Amino acid sequence: MSDVEVIRARALDGVAHGFLGRRGGVSTGAMASLDMGRRGQPPTPELIENQRRAIDSVLPGSTLVTLYQVHSAEAVIVTSPFDDDARPRADALVTDRPGLLLGILTADCVPVLFADTAAGIIGAAHAGWKGALGGVTDATIEAMLALGAERDRIVAAIGPCIARASYEVDDGFAARFGEDDPANERFFSPGKPGHQQFDLEAYVAHRIAHAGVVTVEMLGLDTYADPARFFSYRRATHLGEPDYGRQISLIGLNG
Repeated sequence: MSDVEVIRARALDGVAHGFLGRRGGVSTGAMASLDMGRRGQPPTPELIENQRRAIDSVLPGSTLVTLYQVHSAEAVIVTSPFDDDARPRADALVTDRPGLLLGILTADCVPVLFADTAAGIIGAAHAGWKGALGGVTDATIEAMLALGAERDRIVAAIGPCIARASYEVDDGFAARFGEDDPANERFFSPGKPGHQQFDLEAYVAHRIAHAGVVTVEMLGLDTYADPARFFSYRRATHLGEPDYGRQISLIGLNG
């Protein structure tokens, strides 16, 4: 029995899901211990074992399905597993098929898990700032609706991600969001000269709520500030580390 830490959301009670951190795996060094690999990486024994432990911690016996994530606003409907070398270049998955475990990798970006339990439809989205601004969560919801979900039944949970206190951006970055919607200034607060602090989690929650989802749970866990529990791209960059680990967020339907 591994000691994988599985963080669950109240909004998704009754649904097999979990936001996993870095605990409970077999990776070593800077990527210790539940590193879920990087884009285009051939499977290693450590990655295969970490994936097995992740699956067993959330939905044993299921088949893990992931994407070639590219910070897009693309969502795909999944009806069967993908071959490793044929994963779609997209950043959200939706399914109504039991036995498939949808997985999103993050290392500061926002993982979002969705469910309409009455319809038996689930989704998972990777929302970095670019995908969030482009509408990846809107695309996820629309894909769920296309399968038969009802907007007012969908619930969403936002997992560990970089928090406002840890996310410094320059004024030009903030201006992109202001150009999209002047009301977005509420997600920025003053920082050092020429810079602001960005609340990516709150922005993603706003986008989901604006799309008509009534229940949106934010876990409020900062990946940057908690190196014992989470991987963080920005923390690794600030420390001058050559690479960084990725954690996974998972949701599936029982068979």
